[in-house]
Amino acid sequence: MKCIPVLILIIFILSCQTLPLINPSGSGIKENTLTCPFPFLEGKYRLIHSIENRMFDETQSVIIGVTLVDSSTRNVSCAIITAEGMVLLEAESCKETLKINRALPPFDSENFAKNIIDDIKLIFLAPEGKLQEKGTLANGATACRYREENGDWVDVINGRVEGTAVKRYSPDGILKRHIKFNKKSGNIYQNIELQAHEKFNYSLLMNLIEVQPLKRKAMQKEPSRETKK
Repeated sequence: MKCIPVLILIIFILSCQTLPLINPSGSGIKENTLTCPFPFLEGKYRLIHSIENRMFDETQSVIIGVTLVDSSTRNVSCAIITAEGMVLLEAESCKETLKINRALPPFDSENFAKNIIDDIKLIFLAPEGKLQEKGTLANGATACRYREENGDWVDVINGRVEGTAVKRYSPDGILKRHIKFNKKSGNIYQNIELQAHEKFNYSLLMNLIEVQPLKRKAMQKEPSRETKK
């Protein structure tokens, strides 16, 4: 009987997605010129999405998310609103300082607000970490891997099979977040799926209602993030 918990642990470990191998794209010259995928905002924008929260393959709730993102400062603010217009959560992150302006149960946990802000940054802002590898995955997709200050790994991927995606792994290489950009129209943020791998896995399906640039000058192209060390 003692073997059962060990067997369960082995099955759990094998079921977890771990860091995939990134193969260099060929010669050193080709690898250096490979362009990293960049599905991120440049500038200051307000985005409004309808968000469907799914757990155990069932829809738990549908809410409205209002997000303000500034790529130049990496400041983020968000609001979660019911279909009736009640604000459930209003939080902002300025220079890495989290401020919760309003939070109703069950959204009144500081850790919950932090996770939301972190997810918004993962979706809309380029990785802050240092570029570690770039090349191709086994399925031929282009991939660039960054190492964050806290030790997390972030893969930015683009390919025919997987499409455009962002994945966050723990320092041990266990998948924590999987962002899929399901581009069905001209806007890459039209349909976004966030898969959270935690004690209880869940997913968020985000459908764009409105996007508005708030600072025209900030929309100018910046140097590729892959050149920043």
